[in-house]
Amino acid sequence: MAVDATQPYDDQNIFAKILRGEIPNKTVYQDEFALAFHDINPQAPTHVLVIPKGAYVSWDDFSAKASDAEIAGFVRAVGLVARQMGLVEPGYRLLANTGTNSHQEVPHLHVHLFAGQPLGPMLVR
Repeated sequence: MAVDATQPYDDQNIFAKILRGEIPNKTVYQDEFALAFHDINPQAPTHVLVIPKGAYVSWDDFSAKASDAEIAGFVRAVGLVARQMGLVEPGYRLLANTGTNSHQEVPHLHVHLFAGQPLGPMLVR
């Protein structure tokens, strides 16, 4: 079910539960601003999710409400994960869905990092 990106934050979403330690994950990286972990249903040989530690529904919500430190910390964490995992060369894809039309499924901002094979075009033509 797709998420309405304008809805209030739901602290019972799966990523909020992961952040509280209620659901285990395969952590790749963690700092004060972000948590990165392997997706449980990978869509590519490498599929990592990076989430901010703050309660933000979507990229829109995050960019409007997060502090400058949270924004910088999260963006830097995404880049650091890509570098540490060796994804910069030969390349990777970042994807952040926002709202119903994008098919956002979890109402907590998350960025997908896909890599490990040629990924093809962004959208089916």
